[in-house]
Amino acid sequence: MDLLIVRHARPEREEKQEGYGPADPLLSEVGQRQAEAVADFLEGEQIDQVVSSSMKRAYGTAIPLARRLGVEVIERDDLRESDQNSSVYIPVEEMTFDTPAVQAYINDPSAIFEGDYDGFRQRVLQAFDEIVRDFPSQRVAVFCHGMVISVYLQVLWGLRNPLDIRPDYTGITRVEASSTGLRTVRSINETGHVRHLIERSKF
Repeated sequence: MDLLIVRHARPEREEKQEGYGPADPLLSEVGQRQAEAVADFLEGEQIDQVVSSSMKRAYGTAIPLARRLGVEVIERDDLRESDQNSSVYIPVEEMTFDTPAVQAYINDPSAIFEGDYDGFRQRVLQAFDEIVRDFPSQRVAVFCHGMVISVYLQVLWGLRNPLDIRPDYTGITRVEASSTGLRTVRSINETGHVRHLIERSKF
């Protein structure tokens, strides 16, 4: 079967006071345009299922494609981002070296995984293995997050650092997956459909 793994489009910045729940922002205006652009690009690819992280920015990116295909989005909590419990979400384009999340990572790289890289990695691998098992011989578009994709590719390619790969908004990664356990990465971070809608980070 074929996995088309798509990073979400650009969300809004969201900062909540501690105790008022985790940040789970909607897409920004440019993010909505990115979501429509990836739907335009993938609409003709004979996709059978659309799966999404249950976080709003991923689900909102999946909706335009699902509507065009006439399918329901299947939400999965195990595809949520590594910082799912954080009260702050700042798009990387707005970050500086003084941003608390950046400083926390510099001081302790495991902070990006809320201190549990092994648990996050296992969750991500199990999620994709279950999708492969549940939809044999199908083409499935999976909308999720940057670190979900990075860690999955890190494992498939045996990389030391998951940050060696940083997918762009609505970047598409294609993986051919066999029920025997074989995984073949066909492409990573295809962005031609949104190149005009991506702002690069400043650091």
